[in-house]
Amino acid sequence: MKDLSFVQELPSREAISTPKPSTHFVDKEPAQLKKTNIDPTRRYLYLQVLGGKAFLEHLQEPEPLPGQVCSTFTLYLHFRNQRFRSKPVPCACEPDLQEGFLLEVHREGPGDSSKMADATTMLSISDPVHMVLIKTDTSSETLLVSSYFLDWRSVLSSPNGRTTLAVELLGVGSESKVPVGVLNIKLELYPQLPETLTPDIISTQQALERQKSAEKERLFLVYAKQWWREFLQIRPSHNTKLVKIFAQDENGTNRPVCSYVRALRAGRLLDTPRQAARFVSLLGHERAPVIGGGGRQEQWCTLLAFLCRSKGDCEDHATLLCSLLLGFGLEAYVCIGTKAKGVPHAWVMTCGTEGPVTFWESLTGHRYAHQPVNPDDPPLARPPKPSHPYKTVGCVFNHKAFLANCQASDAVELCVFDFRNESRWKAMSEDAIRSVCAPGATTSLPPAPPLCAPVIDAASASNEMELQIRYLVSEHRKDLGLTTVWDDHLSYLLSPALAAYELERATGVSCGNEEFQDAVRRAVPDGHTFKGFPIHFIHRNTRRAFATCLRYAKQNGPAPVSSASPASEQKLSGCAPRRS
Repeated sequence: MKDLSFVQELPSREAISTPKPSTHFVDKEPAQLKKTNIDPTRRYLYLQVLGGKAFLEHLQEPEPLPGQVCSTFTLYLHFRNQRFRSKPVPCACEPDLQEGFLLEVHREGPGDSSKMADATTMLSISDPVHMVLIKTDTSSETLLVSSYFLDWRSVLSSPNGRTTLAVELLGVGSESKVPVGVLNIKLELYPQLPETLTPDIISTQQALERQKSAEKERLFLVYAKQWWREFLQIRPSHNTKLVKIFAQDENGTNRPVCSYVRALRAGRLLDTPRQAARFVSLLGHERAPVIGGGGRQEQWCTLLAFLCRSKGDCEDHATLLCSLLLGFGLEAYVCIGTKAKGVPHAWVMTCGTEGPVTFWESLTGHRYAHQPVNPDDPPLARPPKPSHPYKTVGCVFNHKAFLANCQASDAVELCVFDFRNESRWKAMSEDAIRSVCAPGATTSLPPAPPLCAPVIDAASASNEMELQIRYLVSEHRKDLGLTTVWDDHLSYLLSPALAAYELERATGVSCGNEEFQDAVRRAVPDGHTFKGFPIHFIHRNTRRAFATCLRYAKQNGPAPVSSASPASEQKLSGCAPRRS
């Protein structure tokens, strides 16, 4: 803690920040701790990671050579609306995770926030430190290794305000009971407590919290069973509908689905609901891995694990988009149902104040207007084919409501989304949902993390990608016996087109096409033909992007490429003579 310094004036919120992590090569030199301004009237928890051990999956991992691309571990933390990340380190049986994180304890809490938190106040703060370990392989694919909730309050009983512990990390999904490794953690309170608590007081408080949470969960389970029996009494066929009340997270913990949704405000990072839909659609879609044969493995990730991994299943996308739309003041719900061929699916719907219903596909960002068909109407005309891909809907929910579809048919085109009509939708008690899904209601409910600003410099990443793609294109054409000449001026002229494509995806509005066409006509010399087709990627792997461009070019010719991520958009372009 000698590297921390006090200041007399109160620092701004920007003064306490996380160091910018390395995003390319792993630095083998020891990290130099930087001094940071801290508020002398606040209490801090200094969490140090002192390395890892027993990551047996990497027992035979060779020592990486200098400059060699290798798989890496990155540790992410969330505590009371603060997020941190470590530098990536090479995967090994004993990974060299050496990081320090300064966590503000009494942050945005109730009561007198200007008063320094004492031991009793901190004992009542049950928020854990959520730790997520991510593995990134050589092709930039991410894998969720472990998700762990650390109860830090054992440090309150340490005489000198310091304690060291070994945290055993468990796997996720079907391996949630299997250890994957151990992290050595050191906790230190700063400033030190004048009076510490006894271990018995801390253990008693933790036991009371667990007992209180278990009782709330038991009562909700009893209520849910009774509610389900009443739902089946309406129609016995309701037993086949997709009415999902509980879902397992990555640690195998069963939680009500309403607890996966929160009203989430993005601050100045996302400006509109449609931009939020665009952001969510850029997160990759990947189902939970299944060992061996069998059906689909369902795993709803906590929000931090989903954001850190940057990919997940349709339920993860839908709950995040619903949370963001709620933050923008819309009446949003997650829909559970099926799409083509009876495949289970999750998407989002919003209800307008005048009654119109809009479906949001969280995997693509597309929006569909719902136009219900009344089966009792005379067949004067053939009903229009629905524009959306959804077939049935079994239930809808958000952070305050859960409603099951009790209409005669669960076909989406026949559904009327009038949630006040009890003959069409059976609702759960809002009080029952609030008892287990409100923030801090139970110890098994993880606090929702905030969104963070991008750590990638979009301009430099775009320039680096363009250079790499140019090299790959030149080498490919060289193998074909063709020469390649790059036109930097035309490359610059293509940037507005790619920006317009991204703007259209984010807002649904197309603009600037006339100026772009005029500029290209002036720039392309006689005897040459300009061809361009947009291709969209949600990754920054240039070799994968180039391979896709080759497949695309066989059908349509050369194409400008837009590779977008939640943090940035990268652009590249080129011009080829007619013989290409």
